[in-house]
Amino acid sequence: MKLLDRYILRKFFSSFFFTVLVFSLVAIIIDFSQNVEEFIDEKLPAGRVIQEFYLPFTVWINGLLWPMFALISVIFFTSRMAFNSEIIAILNAGVSLRRLARPYLVGAGILALLHLVANHYVIPHSNKTRLDFYHSYIHKESDKGKSRDIHMFISPDTKIFVKDYFKRDSFARNFRLEHFEDNELRWLLKAEEARWKGAPNKWELNKYEIRTFDGMKESLVMNNRDKLDTTINLTPADFVRYDDTKEMIPTNRLQDFIAEEKLRGTGNTRVYEIELYRRTADPVTVIIVTLIGMAMASRKVRGGMGLHLAMGIVIGALFVFVARFSITFATNEALHPLLGVWLPNIVFGIVAVILFMKAQK
Repeated sequence: MKLLDRYILRKFFSSFFFTVLVFSLVAIIIDFSQNVEEFIDEKLPAGRVIQEFYLPFTVWINGLLWPMFALISVIFFTSRMAFNSEIIAILNAGVSLRRLARPYLVGAGILALLHLVANHYVIPHSNKTRLDFYHSYIHKESDKGKSRDIHMFISPDTKIFVKDYFKRDSFARNFRLEHFEDNELRWLLKAEEARWKGAPNKWELNKYEIRTFDGMKESLVMNNRDKLDTTINLTPADFVRYDDTKEMIPTNRLQDFIAEEKLRGTGNTRVYEIELYRRTADPVTVIIVTLIGMAMASRKVRGGMGLHLAMGIVIGALFVFVARFSITFATNEALHPLLGVWLPNIVFGIVAVILFMKAQK
C-alpha cells in the first residue's frame, strides 16, 4: 500500500468508528430514557439490563445504520481534506480521481464484508437475546400470533385446526387433525382439549375420537374418559409470532423457516424473504454511499463541511425513503422481494456513477 492509501484508510476508519461511538451512545441514552420505568417496575438488575439488552441493542443499531455511518464518515473527513486543499494537491500531483478512489473502495469493501457477516449470523443471534428480553419485560403484548380459528399444515399431507388456543397455558380447545393421501381424507382425529406436555412434541388429548376412511367404509373410535398421549409435529412456538421474528433467525435457518412457513400456509412469507435479501443488499449499500460521499465531498465549496454534511443527510434520507417505498411495494406483492430490496441500490448505484464522473478531476 502506498502512503496515500494508508493516510486515507486511517482517516476513513477513525472517522467511521468515531461516528459509530457517538451515535451508539446517543441511541442508548434515548432508548434508556424511554424504557427506564419498565426496568424499575420489573426490578431488573443493571448488569442484566446491560448484558441482555443494551449490548445486543448496540450491535443491532449499528448493523441497521452501518451504511449511514459510512456516508457520514466519508463526507466528514473528505470535506476536511478538501477544505484544507489536500484533495487539490493530490490531484495536482498527478493522482487521478480513479486512483484516489482506490483506498475509499478498499475501506468500504472491508466494512461491507464485516457488515455481511454480521447481518447473516452475528446480529440475528444477538437479536434473539435482545428481543426475548424486550418481549418479556418491555413490550409484553407484542405477540401477533393467532389464537382463534387456526388452520395450519404440519406436513404436506397433514393439517390441523384449532378453534381456540390459550397461549399462557399451552392449551387448545376443539382440536382437529386431518391426514390426506392422494388428495383424499384418510383419517381424522378430533379432541375437545389438547394440552402441551413438553418436548419432543408431546400432546395430551382429552375426549377424543378417531375416524378412519377407506372408500365408502368408515370406522370410529371414541373415548370420553381416558386421555391419549401422542406426538404431533407442533409446538407452542408455532402459535407465537412477533413482527420482528425475522430479525432473530440466522440466515442458514431463515431459508428453512421460509420453506416451512410456505408448507404450513400460516402467513405471508414475503417479509422473511425481504429480510433474507436485505442482509446481502445492505453491505453493498456501504460501497455505493462511500462512492457518493467521496464524489460529493472532494470538491472544495463555499460552506465547507456543513454543506457537505447537509447534502449527505439529504441523500441518506432519500435512500431510506426509496428503500421503504420499494419494500412496501414488495411486501404488497407489487414487486418481487428481490427487486424490492435491490431497487434502491440500483438507483443510487447509477447516481454514484454519475456523481463520480462529474466530480472534480
